[in-house]
Amino acid sequence: MRPCSTTTLTLTALLCLGLCRGPQDLVQAGVLPKPSIWADPGPVVPKGSRVIIWCQGSLQAEVYRLYKEPGSQVLDTETPQDSSNKTSFLIESMSSTTAGRYQCAYYTRRNSLSERSDPLSLVVTGMYDAPSLSAQPSPVVASGEKVSLSCSSQSTRGAFHLLKDRGADQPIYMDSRINYGRRPAQAQALFPVGPVNTSHGGTYRCYGSSSSYPNVWSHPSKPLPLKVTGVYRKPTLSAQPGPFVLPGDNLTLQCHSEAGFDRFALTKDVGLTPTQGLDGQPSPDFPLGRVTRAHGGRYRCYTGHNLSYAWSAPSAPLDILITGMYEKPSLSAQPGPSVSRGENVTLQCRSETSFDNFHLHKVGSPAPPRHLRLRDWAAPSQANFRISLVTSAHGGTYRCYSSRGTSPYLLSHASDPLQLVVSGGSEEGPPTTMERGLLNVLIGVSVAFVLLLSLLLFLFLRHRCQDKNRTSVAAASEPEDRDLQKSSSPAADVQEENLYAVVKDTQPEDRQLDSEAAASEDPQDVTYAHLNHLTLRRETSAPPSSPSEEPPDEPSVYAALAIH
Repeated sequence: MRPCSTTTLTLTALLCLGLCRGPQDLVQAGVLPKPSIWADPGPVVPKGSRVIIWCQGSLQAEVYRLYKEPGSQVLDTETPQDSSNKTSFLIESMSSTTAGRYQCAYYTRRNSLSERSDPLSLVVTGMYDAPSLSAQPSPVVASGEKVSLSCSSQSTRGAFHLLKDRGADQPIYMDSRINYGRRPAQAQALFPVGPVNTSHGGTYRCYGSSSSYPNVWSHPSKPLPLKVTGVYRKPTLSAQPGPFVLPGDNLTLQCHSEAGFDRFALTKDVGLTPTQGLDGQPSPDFPLGRVTRAHGGRYRCYTGHNLSYAWSAPSAPLDILITGMYEKPSLSAQPGPSVSRGENVTLQCRSETSFDNFHLHKVGSPAPPRHLRLRDWAAPSQANFRISLVTSAHGGTYRCYSSRGTSPYLLSHASDPLQLVVSGGSEEGPPTTMERGLLNVLIGVSVAFVLLLSLLLFLFLRHRCQDKNRTSVAAASEPEDRDLQKSSSPAADVQEENLYAVVKDTQPEDRQLDSEAAASEDPQDVTYAHLNHLTLRRETSAPPSSPSEEPPDEPSVYAALAIH
């Protein structure tokens, strides 16, 4: 191994010294940590308010300097407090002249100057009229959907800035465009948001600024709360005393939900306009007071938690129908109010006045009323509500109402009640989808069980037949073995033997199968069956018999069959 040279050892020692230096040694060598800068309470400051700019550097710092762009002129200097690595610069009253971009740096005891911090953009607000902020299509957004926040102004034509209250993100900046479709023309910017999730919920504001002074902003817009729905399971909405009310009745809507929710909101549809807000309350009851024509409409409710922008999915719609506005129609049943199960019946609602909407309601049923809209509503008007395959569940008391499409929630007086009687005893309604599915499953399982049982029976019978065949073959092979033993004699080598198999006759009936069958000396009855005339020859070394000799009788094979 070659010895290290003096130059190599020197470089190694210097490298080790450089790597082993601590932060204080780096400061002494001139490599000073970069300072950080921030504003308290924040970088967006209303006009006339005070703000503190903080600069944090090193414990070795003796003097901090504050710079304002553009230029490198020192705006202010401060010394740090004892045993502190930061200092503050106070601005007593924020104005357009104090707004801008700031940086800071510091000197150490060795008179070394650090590099400057990243720039801090300090903004003054309240210098122009406030813009307007809206959500398109609505500030109530279902989870997963998209929404656009529109900021518009007539006083600023530069850019717009969108902020979220208590948001950690920096303001969103967007150049404005002139909207000539509105009079007077306005500058406008659209901020796309989404697909929405719970993190997007919150309160938003926007500001306008000019192109010449980007750090001088307008007053803030009115706050716009963005609510995210569909986060929790939807509640149910009911009305007391019911969805059909007369003017002057006391009406209360109740929102029912799972336990744990402490905020409830009620909305009413206004044409095709989406819901524009959710004003929550701690109670699930919404007393609407005495009913007037204005209470008619379609309602929904939501549930949520206090101080949260996340809400449940909307409940199923509930229509509040104001009755007593017109004369009552008549209600009849065709072919009659008494009907047997499985038959069809038609309930006819008829009015002598022209109406294009009719409603059929079963008294006491929580289901919404059936509704029919007529194409031809010339007087007299009539709607036919058909009920197919009547069951006992259709029995009950019915009433009908009439209305006009221009005021769909203002109804006539109720018709006289019609009692629909279903004869034929009690029965359950038609099977539901789940019940039909269970029935199909049961049928399938039954068929599979029958097929499996048939397969097992077939295998059992096949196995039994194979056992019987093996027993018969074994019984037939025993006489053959005995004959083979006898073939060792010379007389047996040239003669062919008749093979017989003997079995016990288990039936009292005697069947003679061949004329050669004889009675057995055995006390038990034996039956011999002549099966066929097969010549069974055994090859031996003896010479074949001469032609002059009389040919031996052709041997036969006999099997004794047990008659069961």
